[in-house]
Amino acid sequence: MAIEVEAIEMPAPVLYIICGEASGDLHGANLIQAIHKRNPEVQFFGTGGDRMQAAGMRLNTHIREMNFMGFVEVLSNLPKILGIMRSIKSEILERKPNAVLLVDYPGMNLKLAPWIQAQGIPVLYYISPQLWAWKKDRIEIIRKYVNRLFVVLPFEEDFYRKEGIKAEFYGHPLLDEFEKQVEELPELKAITKPIIALLPGSRAQEIRKILPEFLKAVHRFPGYEPVIACAPAISDSLYDSIPEARSVKRVKSKTRELLRNSRMALVASGTATLETALAGVPQVVGYKANALSVFLARQLVTVKYISLVNLILNKPAILELIQDELTEDNLVQELNALITDSKRRLEMEKDYQELYKLLGGAGCSDRIAAQILEVIE
Repeated sequence: MAIEVEAIEMPAPVLYIICGEASGDLHGANLIQAIHKRNPEVQFFGTGGDRMQAAGMRLNTHIREMNFMGFVEVLSNLPKILGIMRSIKSEILERKPNAVLLVDYPGMNLKLAPWIQAQGIPVLYYISPQLWAWKKDRIEIIRKYVNRLFVVLPFEEDFYRKEGIKAEFYGHPLLDEFEKQVEELPELKAITKPIIALLPGSRAQEIRKILPEFLKAVHRFPGYEPVIACAPAISDSLYDSIPEARSVKRVKSKTRELLRNSRMALVASGTATLETALAGVPQVVGYKANALSVFLARQLVTVKYISLVNLILNKPAILELIQDELTEDNLVQELNALITDSKRRLEMEKDYQELYKLLGGAGCSDRIAAQILEVIE
């Protein structure tokens, strides 16, 4: 007589993700979608933004509550930050995930990694902290407490290899974004002048510092229409609080659509410089922050450039205007050069093509999804 053996139903894999910034929210959402395509049973919990929530993650904390940048800003918000960390730890203990995926955001994530590892939970890191730029002492945290490190910049593999750490490069996730179809925005198609896109960052404090400088410059080009790319986690009231911005057209969470319709761009340093380059739009990079934060950062930073475009190409392909250099006159001078100097634009176009090759081709999210599933299934 045959004995029937009842199948044991295995619990669905759980991945806890800790993300604290807009760019991480975008890449985290794409990764969630890629994992779901391979295994729709996986459950996602953690911190993130609207995109990750829409992709199927249950949020503990929204990134709008986590957008702190610079020494001074972090110090003044320390009680709130510590409260968020306690909430994350409590939920990890409750959910008992198969792994925790840290997405960029090193100020918090590198502090949480040792605690997560102590709970016996594998720690995965996606979008490496920029330890090659500063705070190399944090490498020891990666070495001790991170089980798998997924980097998105081609030179990072070599950097970590020299430190005796295996890093895995599967391409940059932004290339996946640029494979997607872009919708036409009627409000942009209705603009008759050539557009100058303004990408002033995704954090409140940098927008307040950078956007006014961008706006002063573009108002000296009456033949062009400025349009602001508003960050998804930033309320409209912040942009309304900047007098120069009140009469300027805006789009929210539609950066690629804006860049597709733009002739030039003024961009805060960060992932947006890569987005602009992949869209083929000539750009000027500007950055300004709290004076004390910038002073302290300059004592620690060891790289020559602040924009990812220049860092990856290892040359000044685009102009960077930092702190006191970020002035109306300097921005106007460079915009004029991009308008009138065809050789300058052609050289930038060639640099952008080289950048695309170095970034490893589309499919990054799917390749990393396969690696994560190896850990959590």
